[in-house]
Amino acid sequence: QVQLVESGGGKVQPGGSLRLSCTASGNILRINGMGWYRQAPGKERELVAVISSGATGNYADSVKGRFTISRDNAKKTVYLQMESLKPEDTAVYYCNAQIYKTDWSSGAYWGQGTQVTVSS
Repeated sequence: QVQLVESGGGKVQPGGSLRLSCTASGNILRINGMGWYRQAPGKERELVAVISSGATGNYADSVKGRFTISRDNAKKTVYLQMESLKPEDTAVYYCNAQIYKTDWSSGAYWGQGTQVTVSS
């Protein structure tokens, strides 16, 4: 079994900061790309940021310069540092990872989501 568990969501005022974490556990052999997606009410899930196994990050235009994605391979954890938050960043944030398991099977796994609310 593979599991992704997110943490760090909450409510913050506009202009504030939050740091999301997502840790993978289970019978993991290797983790390739990891990323964060979000889904606001009434909207489709969208890409926020992704990071390769070599730690190269790519971002949606809407968050460039404000969000930073990073990872700690030893901890099997990906982070999303969010600065200068705006009300339009309000959404459920989901972690995603491309994982190879010890039985050599692979697939894309999702966390359960963590709510981020930006409001005064």
